[in-house]
Amino acid sequence: MNKHFDIEDPSLPEWIDGGAFTSGGYPYAKRLKRSEYETTLRQLQVELVKLQSHLQATGERVVVVFEGRDAAGKGGTIKNYLAYLNPRHNRIVALTKPTETERTQWYFQRYVAMLPSAGEQVLFDRSWYNRAGVEPVMGYCTPEETELFLDEVPRFEHMLIKDGIRVFKFWLSVGREMQLKRFHSRRHDPLRVWKLSPIDLKAISKWEAYTEARDAMLARTDSDIAPWWVVRANDKRRARINVIRRVLDSIEYDGRDLEISGATDENIIIAGARFAQAGHVQE
Repeated sequence: MNKHFDIEDPSLPEWIDGGAFTSGGYPYAKRLKRSEYETTLRQLQVELVKLQSHLQATGERVVVVFEGRDAAGKGGTIKNYLAYLNPRHNRIVALTKPTETERTQWYFQRYVAMLPSAGEQVLFDRSWYNRAGVEPVMGYCTPEETELFLDEVPRFEHMLIKDGIRVFKFWLSVGREMQLKRFHSRRHDPLRVWKLSPIDLKAISKWEAYTEARDAMLARTDSDIAPWWVVRANDKRRARINVIRRVLDSIEYDGRDLEISGATDENIIIAGARFAQAGHVQE
């Protein structure tokens, strides 16, 4: 990046502040109105409670994978998804770095242990796709290990789906200036500074490397049975609504209100294959 940016400086440069929301070619000039967002979100959360009852009655299992650059909004989306669901049957998985023992195991082994039982939903705040993103970019694995992962993961996900697990994969896409603005906000907010890690700071200079890794991941792991959905997330409100709708629209359950659960915004949530074909101007 040619322009100077000092995350320790409490003042935010105008070139970031003024252009953050529409960075990466974001299609809207303003956030979704709070009143519309809160009304729609509540309606969707009611639908999620209906879905929860359906899963409990049928024993179906759901996995939702959230990936994306740091500060893309993964945690907030998961929080709003699960806000009114029973934590006994709806779990977040956010694994730390592998232990020495886990490093000697099959790469997918510790993730398999976290998969849902009958009637459960498991939401992964980062997942096995670490091996396709942060690990190669930050030098935590070898190119050969990443290549093996990209070769194996479609078969791994096929096994999950063949066993009856519904798998949803979301990549939350954020513009470069918006990411910097969110990093800056975290750095100078005493209640959220813990969310800014040393890896986040290193990531600032590795934008292009993350882009290359993402593109390779989408090209190799997007499939008909386990497709990627790219969610343009400069506006967290629109992102959350469209993620929830994508899940609800894919599962039939008693009492589903199609007017509420359907109609995802195609400007916000994009099939992985179409995102790649469009030249990913979104970032």
